Amino acid sequence: MKSIVVFCGSGEGYDSTYRDTAYELGGMLAARGIRIIYGGAKVGIMGAIAEGALDKGGEVIGVIPYFLQTKEIAHEGITQMIRVNTMHERKLKMHELCDAVITLPGGFGTMEEMFEVLTWAQLGLHEKPIGLLNINGYYDGLKVMVNNMVQEGFLNECYSTMLLSSESAEELLEKMAAYQPPEVPKYITKQTT
Repeated sequence: MKSIVVFCGSGEGYDSTYRDTAYELGGMLAARGIRIIYGGAKVGIMGAIAEGALDKGGEVIGVIPYFLQTKEIAHEGITQMIRVNTMHERKLKMHELCDAVITLPGGFGTMEEMFEVLTWAQLGLHEKPIGLLNINGYYDGLKVMVNNMVQEGFLNECYSTMLLSSESAEELLEKMAAYQPPEVPKYITKQTT
C-alpha cells in the first residue's frame, strides 16, 4: 500500500485516546512511506492524523470542498491541498488517489464516506481493502449491525468480510495487506447464501 485514504471526524471526541491514536497512526503510516489522503482539515482527529504524519516527514494530501474550507478549517501546512466543488467530487478524488481506506471514529459524514466506498467494493467497482480502526470499541455497535444484516438476509456473509477491523493499527495494516476481495454475486438468493 502506497497511499491510504483516512476517513475520520473533524471533531476530537470526548476521550483524548481518539486524537492520540490518530496522531500515532499518522506517524506510523509516514514511517512506512505511506502517503495519507484525508479530508484536509486542521481540526479534530483529521488534524491529528495530518500532524502525526507531517511530524515524521510524511506526505499528506487534503481534499476539501470550497464550502467546507472555513467550517472544517483547511490545513495550510500539508503537502498538497486539492479543492473541489462538492462532497461527491471529494470522495471520487480521494478514491482515485488511494489504494486502501482506513476509517477512524467520526460522525455521519465519516460513515457516509466509508459506506459509499464499501458499496463500490461490493458492486465490484474496486478491490481496495477497507479497514476500521476500532478505537475504544467505537465501532462495536456497527459490527453488531453488520452481523444483523447478514442474519436477516440483506447482506451476503462474504461481504461482511470486506470490512476489516481491529483495535490495533499494526494488526489492521496486516489484515489490509493480506486482503483478498470476495467473488460472489451481489444479490442474495437461496443459491448464494
